[in-house]
Amino acid sequence: MEVVGKIIQVLPLQEGVGRNGNPWKVQPYVLETLDQYPRKVHFEVFGEDRIRMNPCAIDQLVTVSFDIESREFNGRWYTSIRAYRIVQGDVTQGVVGAQAAPQPAAAPQPVAPAQPAPVDAPPVNVDPFDANAGGETSDLPF
Repeated sequence: MEVVGKIIQVLPLQEGVGRNGNPWKVQPYVLETLDQYPRKVHFEVFGEDRIRMNPCAIDQLVTVSFDIESREFNGRWYTSIRAYRIVQGDVTQGVVGAQAAPQPAAAPQPVAPAQPAPVDAPPVNVDPFDANAGGETSDLPF
C-alpha cells in the first residue's frame, strides 16, 4: 500500500534489545495526507539499515510504501504501519525528488452562446387525454 503526504513530525528514535538478544531500532514519523480532508498517519521505519536508507525531514513531501499488521496482546489488538520504502516527492503524480508546487489554474475558455433548440411541430391527430401522445414519457402515476 502507499500513502502520499507531508511529514509533520519526526518522533524520537526508539531502541531496544529483543528476546533473542539482538538490538533493534524503530524511527516513528507522522505524515499528513494531501486530501481535501487531510488525515494524519503514524508510521514506523523498522531496522537500522532502513532508517539510514529512508531519511525524512519535517515538511518533506513523500510517498510511503508500507505494510499494515495487527497483533493481539492480553485480549487487546494493536495495529502497526511499517514503512519499507520512502520516496521523496509524490510518485503518483510524477513529482519526484522535490516539493510539489501548486499547479496554476487553467484559464477559462470562452463558451459559445447556446443555440435555441429546434421547435418540433405538434403531432397531427393527437388525443389530448393520452399521456403518451407524441412519444413523451412521464413518471407520473396518472
